[in-house]
Amino acid sequence: MNLIKCTVGITILSILAQPAFAEDKQASVVIYGKANLSVQSSDDGEGSYTEIKSNASRIGLLGTHQLQDGLEVIYKAEFQVDLDGDSAKGDSITDRNQYVGLKGSFGEVLLGKNDTMLKQSQGKVDLFSDLNADIKHIFKGENRMADTLSYKSPKVNGFQVGVTYIAQDSVDADNAYSVAVFYGDKYLKKSNLFASVAIDSDVNNYDITRATVQGKIAGVTLGAMIQTQEKISDATEMDGYMISAKYSFGKATFKGQYQTTDKDVNGITLGVDYKLAKSTKLYTFYTTFDMDSGSDEEYLAAGIEYKF
Repeated sequence: MNLIKCTVGITILSILAQPAFAEDKQASVVIYGKANLSVQSSDDGEGSYTEIKSNASRIGLLGTHQLQDGLEVIYKAEFQVDLDGDSAKGDSITDRNQYVGLKGSFGEVLLGKNDTMLKQSQGKVDLFSDLNADIKHIFKGENRMADTLSYKSPKVNGFQVGVTYIAQDSVDADNAYSVAVFYGDKYLKKSNLFASVAIDSDVNNYDITRATVQGKIAGVTLGAMIQTQEKISDATEMDGYMISAKYSFGKATFKGQYQTTDKDVNGITLGVDYKLAKSTKLYTFYTTFDMDSGSDEEYLAAGIEYKF
């Protein structure tokens, strides 16, 4: 029912928007989304079971409106939709990035709910994002925060600076910050190298420093991430790194990823994507986590992803 309400609401908004945009050619809106479901054998440490899993499937509105003197309004309203149908009551649709802001020669300023700069700093180095091998399974810092003011500077010689300010939103809370310096293109289309350095200060009770690099060498895309994190409440520290690699041959892309920390937590993932069209791919992956202080985990999956 929630999905129906969300779909109907977005459809109505798009219909209402069409006459206005027809008169104002400087405004545009796009309805987009992604359906990603897999059938998999999962072992979270208490025995294996079979499940159909929705992997961060989503639907959203993305729009711009040209004002004057190069000034532009930008906005997004994105929702996660659990297409497997087994979410807790009322949780089948949840908020993702939702913001409005201005873009111009000064860069861009956004207000709302958004990924922190540290989260954005990973670029596309995590080859299994939204799946069980996502780096958030081991590393902290993959935060999408409410009550944020975000700023990104214009690119200068490939470099860009970003800052996220997270308002305290209550008397007893503290303001938090996430800062990053980026270089290159995270999609590796405009450049063959992407690199970043980012810092979180008191974001979700953690101070974090992260460095990321990804590039193409002889047709192989290689990536690495190094991170140190400290839990503020008890001063617990953890250091670790992740490396990834992928290679495309025809319609198939072969991928591998390894994660490890100084707390004896290790993860290995191997996978293959097969492109059916620009919008659609089939995929399979195998993930194993060796948890020194907890139960080991193991996942074997096959799925389909469709983008629109």
